[in-house]
Amino acid sequence: MAAHGKKYRAAKDKVEDRVYELAEAVEFLKENSAAKFDESVELSFRLGVDTRKSDQGVRGMLSLPHGSGKNVRVVVFAGGDAAEAARSAGADHVGNEDLIEKVKGGWTDFDVAIATPEAMQEVRKLGKVLGPRGLMPNPKSGTVTDDTATAVQQSKGGRVEYRMDKHGNVQVPFGRVSFDSGKLCENGNVVVAAVLAGRPTAVKGTYVKRCSVSSTMGVSLTINVVDRSED
Repeated sequence: MAAHGKKYRAAKDKVEDRVYELAEAVEFLKENSAAKFDESVELSFRLGVDTRKSDQGVRGMLSLPHGSGKNVRVVVFAGGDAAEAARSAGADHVGNEDLIEKVKGGWTDFDVAIATPEAMQEVRKLGKVLGPRGLMPNPKSGTVTDDTATAVQQSKGGRVEYRMDKHGNVQVPFGRVSFDSGKLCENGNVVVAAVLAGRPTAVKGTYVKRCSVSSTMGVSLTINVVDRSED
């Protein structure tokens, strides 16, 4: 791993050995941003779940009130009116058999995949390509629908899908360093609330073991998260 630069090390030296409030952490990251680009800001959760048990999986969808600041690339598997609606709504790529063949060949240069129920009959065959990347359309996340226009608009406008990895961690981007502090905090609070609300009923004891916030090239700060379900 490459050594961190002077600005990163200087910021690291300023980090206090304590738990920060989200607003404090956001201000710290904004004041100590050293990158030459607009860094993404992300919340990371270490969950106290048993990853071996299917009833303790954590995944969900949320809408950031102020958007993510990311240019979300959306593809839509659809034909007819649904395809036209998706194009009009701003989808980056729209197709059916042709798009399926392209993805089957390994192309995954997109962030969200949407499909109509009819198209899903063939899209399901892309499981080996889309599944491992978390890109398979899913009715629960609103990405399998005949209302392709709404799905595209939501995906472009700040809807974020998250899922736990095999180690029990969840990472959710919630804005950019350039965002107003208040808007970043509002987005962050929505993320925290969504992850807490997604606590599996089978989980016993501490659900969120640790929560931290960081920017793409910045330091990580542990933040205070109160899970009322543990009271």
